[in-house]
Amino acid sequence: MKKLLLGLILLLGGAAATLYFCPAALLVTTQLIEQQRADLSAKQLTVSDLSIHYYQGGPSNGETILMIHGFAASKDNWLQFARYFTEDYQVIALDLPGFGDSSKPYASYDIGTQVERLAAFTQALKIKKLHLIGNSMGGHISALYAARYPEQILSVALLDNAGIDAPKTSELIERLEHGEPNPLIVKTQQQFDQLLELLFVQVPNIPERLKHYLAARSIANSAFNERIFAQLVSRYIPLEPVLPKIQAPTLLLWGAQDRVLDVSSIEVMQPLLRRPSVVIMQNCGHAPMIERPEETAEHYRAFLHRVAAEPE
Repeated sequence: MKKLLLGLILLLGGAAATLYFCPAALLVTTQLIEQQRADLSAKQLTVSDLSIHYYQGGPSNGETILMIHGFAASKDNWLQFARYFTEDYQVIALDLPGFGDSSKPYASYDIGTQVERLAAFTQALKIKKLHLIGNSMGGHISALYAARYPEQILSVALLDNAGIDAPKTSELIERLEHGEPNPLIVKTQQQFDQLLELLFVQVPNIPERLKHYLAARSIANSAFNERIFAQLVSRYIPLEPVLPKIQAPTLLLWGAQDRVLDVSSIEVMQPLLRRPSVVIMQNCGHAPMIERPEETAEHYRAFLHRVAAEPE
């Protein structure tokens, strides 16, 4: 018995040492735990010669929620948020082409192109109706998708979305206009730490070794992300002209202290939408579903319940 106990201790100790000294293994383990908690499975689908990686979970006969991440992000941004919905909804969170584990060909990554790739993805999965939720660039994509394919949309939720000329200029936009380096493009460990400070009011608690690993991945992707960002700027599609085309109920949810995209964007969007709802979360930054996943989920679930209660 003592030998068995000693063997177990050594095994667990070895596993802990592996996770400590191998941050990649720690990241994979953490993601697997969050997938299990959210009842999500990792899947892959080839669409138009592009390999699309995504999470999927929840009842197959439930209404679908499709989650769209932001710039330089991935499907993992939704893991802690998604677990509040997989009991009742079929949840899908994908890596957009160019990001995460999905294909990264030398191609176009502007908002309009990504919308059409997303449409091909939903068609391949035979999704006829869906709830869309997107953050930042993903919100820009979600809004344009809802305007182009209104017959498919049950509702759309836009979390701190891009695509709006806000009355008040955000810190990010000011810095870019003054010719400063783009803080969203990480080229050093220090810039990664500064990016976290820019994105969040309360920076998530990340183990130091894992933070260094995540920074290294961001640095490795910096040239590719820089190219994508340049396309987003040069082929910019403003949302103001297309928002009136969105027929579905639309939730505008924003972190009041967002330094990337200013909360005053809501002042522009709300009058242009047919069926808007607004939530502003105090002491919250650019990615509410990461910074405060449970509270953000409560607001989103309340919105979905109101949508379900509306007469068809």
